[in-house]
This record gives sequence, C-alpha cells and structure tokens, in this order.
Amino acid sequence: MDISVVVPLYNEVESLPELTAWIARVMDENRFTYEILLVDDGSRDGSWEEICRLNLGNTAVKGVKFRRNYGKSAALNVGFEAAQGDVIITMDADLQDSPDEIPALYKRIAEEKYDLISGWKAKRYDPLSKTIPTKLFNAATRKMSGIDNLHDFNCGLKAYRKAVVKNIEVYGEMHRYIPVLAKWAGFTKIGEQVVEHRARKYGKTKFGMSRFINGFLDLLSIFFVGKFGKRPMHFFGSMGVLSFFIGMILAIWILAEKLIHISNNERYRDATDQPLFYLALVAIVVGFQLFLTGFVAELVSRNSPDRNNYQIEDRV
Repeated sequence: MDISVVVPLYNEVESLPELTAWIARVMDENRFTYEILLVDDGSRDGSWEEICRLNLGNTAVKGVKFRRNYGKSAALNVGFEAAQGDVIITMDADLQDSPDEIPALYKRIAEEKYDLISGWKAKRYDPLSKTIPTKLFNAATRKMSGIDNLHDFNCGLKAYRKAVVKNIEVYGEMHRYIPVLAKWAGFTKIGEQVVEHRARKYGKTKFGMSRFINGFLDLLSIFFVGKFGKRPMHFFGSMGVLSFFIGMILAIWILAEKLIHISNNERYRDATDQPLFYLALVAIVVGFQLFLTGFVAELVSRNSPDRNNYQIEDRV
C-alpha cells in the first residue's frame, strides 16, 4: 500500500464527508493505493456514525473509536500502530489542511528519501493570540532540539516514512514535537514544505490556552528524557556535585575568615548570624539530595525493561 492517511478527530461530523471525498479524489487521480484511518477521539456529535456510513461507501475508509476523549497524541499513536502504508500522512479533520498537498509530500518521502516532512503554514488564518505564542514555542523548540530547519513543529499536515511512526511513541501532548521524537529515535533526515492553510469551515477549535503550558512542559520532558533518559546520574549527579562543591567552598570561606579574626584577636560574630552560612548549608543539603536522586534514578533506569531498547535500522 502506498499511503495511509491518519486523521485524528473530535466532534467533526460536518467535515468528514467532504474531507474523505477530497482525499479519495486526490488518491484516484494519482493512482495511489491508500487507506484513510479516522481516529474518533471520543466524539459526541455523531462522528462515529458518519465514519461507519463512509466505510460502507468506500472500504478504504477505516475507523477507530475511543470510548472517551484521550487527546490528539493518543489518537495519532493508535493511528500510527494501525497504519499499513509505506508513507503515512497526518492531517487534521477540520479542512484547514488541504489533501491536494498529499502527492508532493509523498514524493519527498518516497523519492527524495526523507524520514519526515513537516508542513509549514507560512500564511495563517489564525488570530494573533494563537500565532504569536506558536512562534515563541517554535523558536524555543528549534533551540532546544537542534532542528533548525523547521518553522512550525505543530503543523498537523506531515508525511512520514513507515519506519518512523513504527518506532516512536506519542503520548501526553507530544504530538506537537513529533519531529523531536523522530530525531531522538535516530531519524535525522527531516525536511519542511510550505503548505496551504485554509480557514476553518465547520465547528470551532478544540484547543484552549492550556495547550501552551502543557506544550512547554512536554518540551522539557522530551529534552530531559532524550538526553538523559538512559543516564540520569549524569544530570542529577553533575548538579548535585556542583551544588555540594559551592556549599563546601562557602563553608570553608566562613571557617577561614573566623580563624583569621581569632588569630588577630578581633571580635567576630558567630557563623550562624551570617546569611552566607545558611546559603552554604542549603547548597550542601541540596547537592546531597540531587546526588541521591541521580543514584535512585540510575537504579530505576538500570532495572527498567527498556534499559537496552535501542533503535536498530537494519540487520544482515
């Protein structure tokens, strides 16, 4: 099979007939073999009934229904597990992504041998309250991930080589950072393509302002797990040793200063009367705790069933 189109959706009953018909027309015109995987994330508006009806008219339309709403990341993860195509295309169900982009995205993966192509909606129809925070998050993600050639990590329209989606796990709010997950898994040939952003035709957005806070926390999580997931002692231990060392230097300074005053028969206030004493004490205690945290994390990591789970591209 050439292409699997994975579409996560939540309460998008109005757009589904138009979307699936549009995808089918593009596929037939380009003679692609395909499937359309519609993942219903607990809709309550009749979306599942519409999916069942669409399946009767076109067997390439397949559906998965969640019992309740789990979020876009969960829907994508399940769609990736079910996808059978050599190239996987993801798009949103609200008709803001154009299926006419599919042939060009497919070519970038199948012929130019990219691992992942991310869409970039250079011209957007979203309000400033959404576009400005998005630009800030994209800038932070580029800086932390080292993927400098992507302008929009969160664009729903993406194309993947099959091996990519079968070797990453998307959870929480991680759908915003799939290119980062792919890079940490060893898929480094990541490109970008300008795509059309269409105005929403039906319904309303399902994401509130909380997505920015959750997205930032998930970015930190990806950065830490990707860099230190298999060697947590390097992170906590380094910080602990640094803090402990600073505390000891301060303590030695206080002690030396007191000894100098005593040897010169000068009056000297007690060490406990100095704020520096408490800073030194806190630094020593925090350093010790961080070191113990790293030690415990290292024990957990070494006993994890995934401790030696590494991405292997090929065998001979």
